[in-house]
Amino acid sequence: MDIRFMGVRATEAERAALDTVAPPPSTSQRVVTAGREARGRRHLLLPALWALQTQVGWISRGGLDEICRRLEVPPAEAYAVASFYDLLSLEERPGRMLRVCDDLACRMAGAEDRISDLDTLIGPEGEMWERSPCLGRCDRRSAAFVQEVGTSGRTLAPFDPPHLDRPPEPTPICARGPLTERIGRVDPGDLDAYRAAGGYRALRAAIRMGPAAVIREVIDSGLVGRGGAAFPTGVKWEAVASAPVRPHYLICNADESEPGTFKDRVLIEGDPFALVEAMTIAGFATGCEQGFVYLRGEYPEALAALASAVEACRRRGLLGDDVMGAGFAFDVEIRRGAGAYICGEETALIASIEGHRGEPRSKPPFPTTHGLFGKPTLVNNVETLLNVLRIVTDGGMAFASDGAGRSTGTKLFAVSGAVASPGVVEVPFGATVGEVLAAAGGPSERLAAVLVGGAAGGFVGADALDLPLTFEAMASAGAGLGSGAVIAVGASADVDDLVRRIARFFREESCGQCVPCREGTRRQEEALAAGRLDLLDDLAAVMGDASICGLGQTAANAVRSAVALGLIGGRS
Repeated sequence: MDIRFMGVRATEAERAALDTVAPPPSTSQRVVTAGREARGRRHLLLPALWALQTQVGWISRGGLDEICRRLEVPPAEAYAVASFYDLLSLEERPGRMLRVCDDLACRMAGAEDRISDLDTLIGPEGEMWERSPCLGRCDRRSAAFVQEVGTSGRTLAPFDPPHLDRPPEPTPICARGPLTERIGRVDPGDLDAYRAAGGYRALRAAIRMGPAAVIREVIDSGLVGRGGAAFPTGVKWEAVASAPVRPHYLICNADESEPGTFKDRVLIEGDPFALVEAMTIAGFATGCEQGFVYLRGEYPEALAALASAVEACRRRGLLGDDVMGAGFAFDVEIRRGAGAYICGEETALIASIEGHRGEPRSKPPFPTTHGLFGKPTLVNNVETLLNVLRIVTDGGMAFASDGAGRSTGTKLFAVSGAVASPGVVEVPFGATVGEVLAAAGGPSERLAAVLVGGAAGGFVGADALDLPLTFEAMASAGAGLGSGAVIAVGASADVDDLVRRIARFFREESCGQCVPCREGTRRQEEALAAGRLDLLDDLAAVMGDASICGLGQTAANAVRSAVALGLIGGRS
């Protein structure tokens, strides 16, 4: 595609689609003012691209030119952004496109057998359907995501190729706790039902306490981030609250793309008002008037649930210029990701919202001082934020009394693979690997290993079922909790195939910005294919030491742990 303006006119349908998110700028302002306005509209680039993709089915040359003219974005930069994301197409394609998961849990459940039938049932690969990394439906053992013109898409889970009209089955809650007690029991679309079940009690308590006291309780709770990095939440909140530069922004990271992880999706779909309330408390405590939810693009059901909840809260005065009549402003906007695992990294996510390619930035400076639009920004994931409701109502010390050591409170685990009843398990920190598997019905066959933390995590042996799931214990075992994925690998599984799939995942998802990750993930996949396991340690050292972000730094974890356990290549 030529990336200069070519004078190709957008169609009426394309212009109408863009009018909903990026109307043409005013022509009545002076040039200087208009230029400032244009720079302030760059963040509308991804929503504008999504508008074309959703309403027209692809992003044509004329449509891209129209976006560039309206937002005054150079065509080369707009093309670079549009071509970065898997869910956006710069080539015309059918009105319905199927993305079929062939990642770890689905792979062990026979994804290749289902895929082998698609050429006959649907059409050739690449024309009517394509393979996809994990879609966050591992509990159903097979999944597909359908992109259809005029809709936000829909999920098929379980995926049964002859039947493309079945709604997804709900994810089981195998063990309940404070975060999951309402899911499946309270109507997620009914604000009154949420309030009757204790909703908004925490926000009222937070307003009575005041911002400083709320932050103090979060610090006392010992809560750390649940997205994988495990950074102390209270420290982040305090840093943003004390930043003198205004405005402050809040981002909820809901771009849950780690293979084997689906807990945040379950929280949003089953209890969306809880997320809105928790974000409002965080905004109140840290002085953020605007919040963004960066939601994974392959989660259309979560998008619908959350959008409905946000609108209901606005109508009832729970979001807006004067929240609950308490004299503070806070609102929430949903930004939809477009298929890029790297955007789970907080600085890549920020770049994506701003209208740039989702590439990580070097730190420092950190988002707490130089985040979204260069302003102090608080970034927490869904599970982290929802814990705040309990902390505010029960107190930080009561929260800290659950768990073990610095691993306080409860933890959600997404359990899949060779277990009888895959689903979400909520247990206090300190529960063992075996106890978590037992909550999901126990192993369905003899185990070869358990992958903890998803593709960025590590394998532990079948003899490690007594290993406590805490940050300390996992670190001592040379592994990590990551985002909370627990994938049971049965003795019948082809572990070599799974490890190669993990290597392919990181090679495909590397943003390519830094050489150690871009080339390291490629060489890792090649080394596995060639049986050159002797090269893996050197590759892991380079990627771990020199990559800009966590993708490259963790890309070798699962591969190396599989070699160390003798799961591939014979015992070392």
